[in-house]
Amino acid sequence: MQKIILQTTADGSHTLFVQGLNEHYHSTHGALQESELVFIQNGLHHITECVKEINVLEVGFGTGLNALLTVLESKKQRRKINYVAVEPEPVDEEILASLNFALIIGGTEATGYYKKIHEAGWVYPAFLSDYFIISKIHAKLEEITLRDEQFHLVYFDAFGPDVQPELWTEQIFTQLYKCMKNNGILVTYSCKGIVKRALKAAGFSIEKLPGPVGKREVLRATKVRS
Repeated sequence: MQKIILQTTADGSHTLFVQGLNEHYHSTHGALQESELVFIQNGLHHITECVKEINVLEVGFGTGLNALLTVLESKKQRRKINYVAVEPEPVDEEILASLNFALIIGGTEATGYYKKIHEAGWVYPAFLSDYFIISKIHAKLEEITLRDEQFHLVYFDAFGPDVQPELWTEQIFTQLYKCMKNNGILVTYSCKGIVKRALKAAGFSIEKLPGPVGKREVLRATKVRS
């Protein structure tokens, strides 16, 4: 079991540092602002308004921060979201209880949703609201089978390619390409050359976007059939 240390990032929100991997779950320059930009602004907000029900896949559930921001956004937009999160190594409940994301966002609603997200089991879907259903899968991405053309949006939030190179490959991105709907998008914080090449080889069209504080660029990839 890797030793995990709680740390405060530059925007006041927490991240977790995995000592054995020398890797953080979120940017030390601001965990909350990174997730809001990379996954909500570049991802969820980019889904066309005519799509009234969105299927989201998250690779790397981690702390549940992206799920929290998404459930709050689903209520704000009054748009149904079916959220599937894949995580091979869930964070210990005691550590999750100490994270301050809901407190930083503010309000009892965020606190309530964050608690429900982590109380949701790993077998059956959990209905968090009229607009949000979450299904958590305790497994490696490469070990599961996903339906073809299922997802409108993929949050790719695994540990970086230097730490988990097996997840940033053409094979993995091809698997994701198949499970995404046409014009579906994948967003991630990594803009490394090997990531861009793997996405392109899998068939995606990619674009570089301005990154959050501390990171120059991030990626958005779109599935467009020729």
